[in-house]
Amino acid sequence: MRKILFAGALLACLGMQAQTLQQKVDRAAAREPLAGAVVGVMVQDMDGRVLAERESGRRMVPASNLKLITTGTALHALGPAFRFETGIGYTGTVDGDGTLHGDVYIVGGGDPTIGVADSIAVKADALFWRWKTMLKDAGISRIDGRIIGDGRAFEGHLENQSWSYDDTGTYYGAGCNALSFYGNAVDYNVAAGVEGGPVKVTQRYPETPWMHFGNLTVTGPKGSGNSLYLYTTDLAPFAEMRGTFAVDRKPKMEHFANKYGALTCAYYFWQNLRATGWEISGGYADIDRGGYVRGSDFVPAYKAGTPRVIGTSYSPVLSKIVRETNVRSDNFYAEALVRQMGERASGIAVYDSCRVAVYDVLQGLMGTASLDGLRLEDGSGLSRMNTLSPQFMAAFLRAMTRSRGFDAFLESLPKPGEGTLSGLLPKLPKEQRERLRLKSGSMDGVLCYSGYLLDEEGKPARIFSLMVNGATAKTAVLRDTLGSLIEAMF
Repeated sequence: MRKILFAGALLACLGMQAQTLQQKVDRAAAREPLAGAVVGVMVQDMDGRVLAERESGRRMVPASNLKLITTGTALHALGPAFRFETGIGYTGTVDGDGTLHGDVYIVGGGDPTIGVADSIAVKADALFWRWKTMLKDAGISRIDGRIIGDGRAFEGHLENQSWSYDDTGTYYGAGCNALSFYGNAVDYNVAAGVEGGPVKVTQRYPETPWMHFGNLTVTGPKGSGNSLYLYTTDLAPFAEMRGTFAVDRKPKMEHFANKYGALTCAYYFWQNLRATGWEISGGYADIDRGGYVRGSDFVPAYKAGTPRVIGTSYSPVLSKIVRETNVRSDNFYAEALVRQMGERASGIAVYDSCRVAVYDVLQGLMGTASLDGLRLEDGSGLSRMNTLSPQFMAAFLRAMTRSRGFDAFLESLPKPGEGTLSGLLPKLPKEQRERLRLKSGSMDGVLCYSGYLLDEEGKPARIFSLMVNGATAKTAVLRDTLGSLIEAMF
């Protein structure tokens, strides 16, 4: 009899906890800063019991919460130990004195880490040393030809066509191709000039000597902020920086998009070869969309060949790339993952093929669960045409616990205080922060948090997805409000 009474009391207690969390969700949604916004919530335990819910079936813009789908499906489809490959090859012939009468090709396989200055990427000089060793092992010591960056493996546009035009000139809107360099970004130092005059702009890294740059910026009055954008295209080597930079702002470094990652990679390898004593009669080049080799003058020279690959370099393992993607919310890495899934599934890396590939992985991973709550446009979440529901996100996160990639997936998710979660729940006790693994997603009017609450043994105990669209408050205010709901789950 006492066991029955105890069980009844326990169930009543659990019901009270769920009701209390539900009440907090409802109260928060009815008050500022969430009043008037679309608020979607799903909190469940691992048995699927709903602890709190609000409009959980509504399709909403997830922003970078979409990276959970991208990184999870990539780990499930490719495996945590997968590595991107970059080939070194050549066309032509090698004579007895080691002279290659032909071109050296850097054959891109989608590795997004080439030349990137982060914690996992191989340093550019070390990578170039590996490539030079491959050439030496093939008996090549002099090159009577060019260094060609070959990014042909990824077809289609660099950027997703649903991205905002302004975003495509920024570093976070840099398009992904099969051979990139420095995340296809370029850094500029900017400083205020005389009010009404141009902003002082100096390109820092990497060098892109083929580009024709126009400075159409204006130094704005005090308090007018920073609205600098780089407008550029892969159709021609022209770029213009436009916008204003307030006269009272301190000098800073801005990051923009470089549309010529393959050419930049070829240029820096060519420079490295020459600096270390190699003779190269030709210059550096890439391959245009028509399949023609073009140099820094952008005049198609001749049809690109099919190189004989003599060696391969490898990226860091996928588990490390996914960790960087989720902690830093790296758009470029996320797009490389979704493009690789398309390439692996069908041999075609255009975005339509990538979407089909991801949907196929989701169908296999989630079984009979409906995919109706998802509309996927890209891999990073930059597109405002992406939509998913909190209910779908919760179902996906539960399905991931059964994936071969789950351990790496869970390890990739930051805790409050890490990466893009640096300002979330700063006063939460450390032992509770250690039990949270989640991903944020934000853009104008959008803030989302989805992930897992772990038990004391480090295993998922609860799954949650909190999504806000159409808000007008500052992100910091929204973050504190959603943070209080996350804290209430304890």
